[in-house]
Amino acid sequence: MLVQAILKSKPTDGVVTVEPNTTVSDAAKILAEKRIGTVVVSQDGGQTAAGILSERDIVRELAASGSGCLQEPVSAYMTRELVTASRQDTVQDIMTRMTDGRFRHMPVVEDGRLVGIVTLGDVVKAQLAELAMEKDALEGMIMGH
Repeated sequence: MLVQAILKSKPTDGVVTVEPNTTVSDAAKILAEKRIGTVVVSQDGGQTAAGILSERDIVRELAASGSGCLQEPVSAYMTRELVTASRQDTVQDIMTRMTDGRFRHMPVVEDGRLVGIVTLGDVVKAQLAELAMEKDALEGMIMGH
């Protein structure tokens, strides 16, 4: 299965973005309101990705430096070295990259443009659906259908 299929199966392939000067506090509010784990940091309203900020990034900084970090810009704590996917990447490939990198969200970028985001949950769901289809096909072959 390809990333493109995951993006098509999602209710929307839109990505929640914030500007680099958004405070960590405001970003945390967005994460809580939308019940999501990351925001992509974008200087141009979501066309390109400058970085990504996760719940984990915020919690780590709170533990390290206290609540003062909440008034700092997300650009101070975002991950700048993004690992991205393309629509043509396989589910297995991005699952490996996510597992090796120990992260749960991967922006999907094509021709330098942000086109979506895939979560580890999306990947697991896609894998389970693929396994269920294979199981049904094998059972059909065994039963002679």
